[in-house]
Amino acid sequence: MRPLLNLLSLLVLLVSSASVVRAADTDPHGADRQALLALFREMEASINAQDVERMIAQMDRAATVTWLNGEVSRGHDEIRAYYHRMVRGEQRILDRYLTKAKVGAPARFFGGGEVAVADGTMVDEFFPVARGPFSLNSNWTSTSAKIDGEWKVVALHLSSNVFTNSLLKEARAALWYAAIGAGLGGVVVGWLVGRLGRKRG
Repeated sequence: MRPLLNLLSLLVLLVSSASVVRAADTDPHGADRQALLALFREMEASINAQDVERMIAQMDRAATVTWLNGEVSRGHDEIRAYYHRMVRGEQRILDRYLTKAKVGAPARFFGGGEVAVADGTMVDEFFPVARGPFSLNSNWTSTSAKIDGEWKVVALHLSSNVFTNSLLKEARAALWYAAIGAGLGGVVVGWLVGRLGRKRG
């Protein structure tokens, strides 16, 4: 009985392996998907390493980036200048910026497989110069093109929920604290005025 069970287990394993191989073979973009995933991981690693040159090396020279603050940079020089202004310069806004990105769904291919569009989510952590760090959940959409046999990002769009995010929650909490403080201050002032009035009377 045991040899029969072992044989059945071996057959199941062989069938499962063959199914996986067939699934990979039936995807004409399998190798491109792996290359794009490696590209995205390198982009993520370069951001976390604060290495803008490593980041733009993954982008076409004419690439366009729409940043989280709505600014648009076109080409390597503008992308580099934006990063230096925000993270490196004397008047910088941030000391550091870290991200953890996820791919939302398999990339879609267009133009005979030479163009790929992908999207996903990010958990970003910002370290501003003028205040404490904060986190922000955001989304990304990337268009990549195969140029001279190599995949490069030609457009990257970053966005976040402008109606519900950690900064808005923090601002609302600050307003509540200010309102409570103002209310308590009004009570104290009213009590002092009333006490002074009674003494004068």
